[in-house]
Amino acid sequence: MFFVFDGVDGAGKSTQLDLFVEWLRDLGRAVVTCKDPGSTELGEQLRALLLGKHETPIHMRTEMMMFTTARTQLVQQIVKPSLARGEFVVLDRYILSTVVYQGHAGDLDPDELWTVNRIATEGLLPDKTFILDLPVEVAMPRLGQSLDRMESRGAEYMHRVRDGFLFEARRNPDSVEVVDANREIGVIQKEIRETTGKYMARKSSARSRFL
Repeated sequence: MFFVFDGVDGAGKSTQLDLFVEWLRDLGRAVVTCKDPGSTELGEQLRALLLGKHETPIHMRTEMMMFTTARTQLVQQIVKPSLARGEFVVLDRYILSTVVYQGHAGDLDPDELWTVNRIATEGLLPDKTFILDLPVEVAMPRLGQSLDRMESRGAEYMHRVRDGFLFEARRNPDSVEVVDANREIGVIQKEIRETTGKYMARKSSARSRFL
């Protein structure tokens, strides 16, 4: 199965992903975790350009294509082989981030970005995407002073990011779960695990009917 954690910067995405992976491994699942962009040699090089502080100008459409290129390499090199082996794959961000950050917040056409990324990934979409949702006014102070290129774009940009995530969640209610991240860590994780447990049970039941 394939799961993605996403949301505005500062919402606690990485913490919840780590706890989720720990839970899956406690259940005896083989789990592969990756960050997007990153986790491949090419992906790490593109990540440094995309998120690092430098003076090189990057047009928004170029930025989108760089994220997408890193994602293609990640899917071909790690995600698809891992799924083929029956492993669980858990990603820190995926297509939805590009649709939101460069689309809704960056003024590119979100539908166009969905099309480009479906082609780039051969249509590989997650079973579930968990969006950790937090008001920008709460999330941004958590980031501290060392901001990357995305985080440095300011509150107005981040408001568009949050609105974009919520819009896409409404468009994809079967595969995208919005999780209120303005709660205690354990409460948030409990909801994520319960949602996942119910989903895995449904998938298992559906498979058994066709055996």
